[in-house]
Amino acid sequence: MDNLSNIGVIKEILSDHGFTFSKKLGQNFLINPSVCPKIAEMGNAKKGFGVIEIGPGIGVLTNELCKRADKVVAIEIDDRLIPILEKTLAEHKNVKVIHDDVMNVNLKQLIEEEFEGLDVAVCANLPYYITSPIIMMLLESRLPIKTITTMVQKEAGQRLCAPVGTRDMGAVTVAVNYFSKAKILFNVSRGSFMPAPNVDSCVIQFEVKDTPPMVNDEKYFFKVVRGMFSQRRKTILNCVSGSLGIAKDTVLKAIEQTGLKPSSRPEELSMEELIAFSENLKAFVNLE
Repeated sequence: MDNLSNIGVIKEILSDHGFTFSKKLGQNFLINPSVCPKIAEMGNAKKGFGVIEIGPGIGVLTNELCKRADKVVAIEIDDRLIPILEKTLAEHKNVKVIHDDVMNVNLKQLIEEEFEGLDVAVCANLPYYITSPIIMMLLESRLPIKTITTMVQKEAGQRLCAPVGTRDMGAVTVAVNYFSKAKILFNVSRGSFMPAPNVDSCVIQFEVKDTPPMVNDEKYFFKVVRGMFSQRRKTILNCVSGSLGIAKDTVLKAIEQTGLKPSSRPEELSMEELIAFSENLKAFVNLE
């Protein structure tokens, strides 16, 4: 069904199924006809690829993905949308709809069973309230995927795609840059959705790295990063000592060993400096 971004068609479909939007699930359906084809084209929906779509809604983006990719698996949490998707995607034979919460799905197993012999990409129009948890789950799971292309709130996209070492970065920014190369593809106005949200959006893409940076203790590294950005405007010395409960003189030794200044702030550090500081901090803590 090609006219799924037409407001009249959407209203008719939703009315036929007695569907009302859920604020709890953050549902906003795209009505701008130019957006989904663009996401599909830029999101690796093409021959030789299988695509996992998270949150298909009524199937606007799913329809475009199915036209281009060899196979599409769409994961939808809202049971009310399943019969709607059966209708709107009926013409496509290369799509499978799974009714589940993506956070509960064994994606590694899904990829092995559904996409044998194919490269894999993820496309999504994520509810804003769960954007970061889903993105981090996808990256931390080390799935065999090439790219993650998703719609997010504009401010969140700017933060997620901020280069390490800039003021917009945070702990999630570090994690995203650790696992991938992130970039903003294009902006989407709030008027492109029904109902219209109170903020503008953007489409971002993460190109997943084959091999993330080498860190001896990844879990400890991210613990330190979260501690560093828990009070982001404080110096590294104060926020690491305060949030992780490590004596200031120990933190100071790690700072000096890394070649940093005690007055340095977390957002000023490069990925290499963040890793080196974490390694040095752990070494000095273990000596105590």
